[in-house]
Amino acid sequence: MSVLFKNGLVVTSSGSRISDVLVEGGKIKCVGTGLADRADEVVDATGKYLLPGAIDTHTHLDMPFMGTTSADDWKSGSIAAACGGTTTILDFSLQGKGETLRDAVERQKGKADGKTVVDYSIHPGVTDARPDVIDEVKKAVNEYGTPSFKIFLFYPFRVDDYAMIRLLEETRKHGGLVQVHAETFDVITRMDELNAAEGRLTPFDHARAHTVLAEEAAIERTISAVEFTGSRIYIVHLSSGQGLARIEKARHRGLRVYAETCPQYLTLTEDRYREANWGGAKYVMSPPLRPQSSCDKLWLGLRDGSVQTVGTDHCPFNFTGQKDMNGKDDYRKIPNGAPGIETMLMLMHSEGVVKGRISLEQLVEVTSTGSARMFGLANKGSITAGKDADIVVFDPKRKFTITKDRLHQNVDYTPWEGFEMTGMPELVYSRGKRVAEWSDNSMKFVGKVGEGRFVKREPIPFI
Repeated sequence: MSVLFKNGLVVTSSGSRISDVLVEGGKIKCVGTGLADRADEVVDATGKYLLPGAIDTHTHLDMPFMGTTSADDWKSGSIAAACGGTTTILDFSLQGKGETLRDAVERQKGKADGKTVVDYSIHPGVTDARPDVIDEVKKAVNEYGTPSFKIFLFYPFRVDDYAMIRLLEETRKHGGLVQVHAETFDVITRMDELNAAEGRLTPFDHARAHTVLAEEAAIERTISAVEFTGSRIYIVHLSSGQGLARIEKARHRGLRVYAETCPQYLTLTEDRYREANWGGAKYVMSPPLRPQSSCDKLWLGLRDGSVQTVGTDHCPFNFTGQKDMNGKDDYRKIPNGAPGIETMLMLMHSEGVVKGRISLEQLVEVTSTGSARMFGLANKGSITAGKDADIVVFDPKRKFTITKDRLHQNVDYTPWEGFEMTGMPELVYSRGKRVAEWSDNSMKFVGKVGEGRFVKREPIPFI
């Protein structure tokens, strides 16, 4: 099967130009001008952007958590991703007590295989950092194809600083990367106790408990560990301007501290927790939403390169039936997480590029090219000869109002209900096969369930 895209604006992280793109056998064969119309399918992309498929660096599909399971499984979640222009998913699988890293990876692959419609990989989460698990890092990097490792400084399954240091040492040796959920457990626990004693248990009090100080302090701990080991670390879902300032200071000292943020921390503020009728529960996530000043600083971080990637932290729980099953009177029992896997690219274009916060080239860098580089996805992330033909034909002028009913996520709300978008995917291709297209005023899935493949990632250069 061959596809020829004609006269589109091919966008790379370093520049953009009108070109044709020829795809054969699921790979990009060449990029140039005036290519002959000899292909099974010819797509006129005049007036459109040709973007590399987005890479969602942070999802939680079919994940057991807080007495329930995230509402999207691999089928519904990957269909939603495809319809939003995301063609690669990096999901987490947390190691259980006594498990190996391979156990965690294979468990999640078992859930995904035969269901996913786009390609995927796994970040194993280290929660039981036994010596044999630390020793397994080398195999995970070089044999399993999973060179990134998640740790938590919050939640009951958090690790201590010794475990973090040992993981940093091992990943430095073998080309791995440690990712960290940076919130300080003891600070938040004490805030929870104080709130409970005073009867402050609303969704807004969740945000107060997860104070910015808890994020700042945890980031400082990771910075110290990086300095001690000479290694590198990646802060997931960075939420605050204050946390970013700590990272920037460390980077100015030459330390390799990287960061990801999410659309929710760029476009939503803590005022959402005051929504009527307990609506603030929709936004209970950790870390929580912050003031507008943090949104502004995170956009600047994307622009100047202090923040390297954008992921969604897609962890959906239904407002009715999951968020409210135990937590109506106590925010501590509300399942943490929100949906976002389908809306990342449209939000980053409309709220970022259209509003002048980032350039079109920076959009590609933080949603695709930089993500591929950061996580060892050698065949993903750019429209370049030899890469996988993950291509989005993007209409920069198309208008779209986000509503729950026009999305494909298997959850009963979207945090961006009513947001007006400028720019939407028109056609989405995964390895040269069309998986989604614009039809009847919304995106439609046209791919085949089970076509997505597990991608073995390469060791990550020490950049």
